Amino acid sequence: MFALVESGSITKNLKGNKGIQLGDLKYPRAIYTLWSEAERNAIGIYSITFDDSNKEDEQWYINTNQSYAYDASAGTVTATYGTATAKAHADANATDDDGVDLDPVVVIEGLKTKLIRTVKVQAADELARTDWYITRNAEKSTAIPSAITTHRDLVRSRQAAMETSITNASDTPALETLYTYTRDSDGVQSRPLAEIPTLD
Repeated sequence: MFALVESGSITKNLKGNKGIQLGDLKYPRAIYTLWSEAERNAIGIYSITFDDSNKEDEQWYINTNQSYAYDASAGTVTATYGTATAKAHADANATDDDGVDLDPVVVIEGLKTKLIRTVKVQAADELARTDWYITRNAEKSTAIPSAITTHRDLVRSRQAAMETSITNASDTPALETLYTYTRDSDGVQSRPLAEIPTLD
């Protein structure tokens, strides 16, 4: 990406995929690949440096739009993000323009509700894989293997523990921490929230 700087201000962002006319002169798109940065700068075109230091994971945060700034002393154009806003971690009631709850009440789901719903679906999907053992037992009185019973109990207990961890998270950064994977000295990845166990 490039920016056109005229009279010390950015007037246009350029993709570099087509030529450009500046005043009476026409330049081919080759200037973006064949010209040096200094040669482009001489006609007011600068490569954009993207600074993502303020950009946060969009699962947890709402990032601002990028803002573009020209630094005349350095001869650079930089695109930066503002401070990201954490997504709401708890449910909240929708309000009108005066901040009064809507009637009837409309609940805006926070991250906790959405994440717990996902955990429930994951657990249900894993249990569904072995539901046929339960059906067979009910219809034919065929014993359910102990390994299956143990696994199903583990799925339920893990689901409950995961939901509790999510519920107890105090804010959005705490939720993000639960889902952040780390690698131990043996190269094994894990996260504080753990996972729904699956049958091998």
